[in-house]
Amino acid sequence: MRRLALLLGWLVLAAPVAAHEFWIDGERYEVAPGEALRADLRVGEDFEGAAFSFLPPNFRRFEIALGDEVLPVEGRPGDRPALDMVLPGEGLAVVAHVTRDYTVGYDDWEAFVRFVDHKGEGWVPERHLARGLSREGVRERYTRYAKSLVAIGDGAGQDRRMGLLTEIVAGANPYVDALEAGLPVQVLLEGAPRAGEQVELFARGPEGAVTMTLHETDAEGRVVLPVEAGHEYLVNSVTLREIEPAAEGDPAWESLWASLTFAVPQ
Repeated sequence: MRRLALLLGWLVLAAPVAAHEFWIDGERYEVAPGEALRADLRVGEDFEGAAFSFLPPNFRRFEIALGDEVLPVEGRPGDRPALDMVLPGEGLAVVAHVTRDYTVGYDDWEAFVRFVDHKGEGWVPERHLARGLSREGVRERYTRYAKSLVAIGDGAGQDRRMGLLTEIVAGANPYVDALEAGLPVQVLLEGAPRAGEQVELFARGPEGAVTMTLHETDAEGRVVLPVEAGHEYLVNSVTLREIEPAAEGDPAWESLWASLTFAVPQ
């Protein structure tokens, strides 16, 4: 069974799912001290997706920051959930996961245009043609940068910059801070704010219904997101960048996916 899980993980993650979100899905977002923090890695759409195993060849970083410690996520290849650890102490745990690079090809030009428009990067098609690139056989490299906030015990603490190429940083603690005015977040690329960036907010209510709203960052890369008690959230933002193909058929674009998950207690 473990070999089958490994094979399926490789096959699915190698499939052309670049247009799908990637996130860390906590089994529970509030964990008692001494209990295991468990979370799945998911790929899908509209806050629904398949769970994948712990597969070290498929990620560059997988770690948890808690207090002054940064702990590597440990596991055996094929383990599911991908994260199953008991953490020392209590506070706000910040889980970070960075995938390896993947590539995807688009069957037709319109599919590529729909993707970049959907992610708020409508400038890309015009720039693609201005670079003298063909509409045929468009290829893209993509990497995912996921974070999750989980309260261990009292959940005290704050989100932090984890040094990811792109990341979403929460400006308040959803487990202990008052959020009547919303949850402020900042979108970063190489440590710098991403102004005018589209941010997707997926919300799952107590009955399981999912809604999605679009938001945009200000000049400092910040936006305040509306949140409600008793809901789980996935914040998602995608950046498209030009890359120079080293050879014919190589990707001419890269997409960098940042996500952040958390819950707001009742």
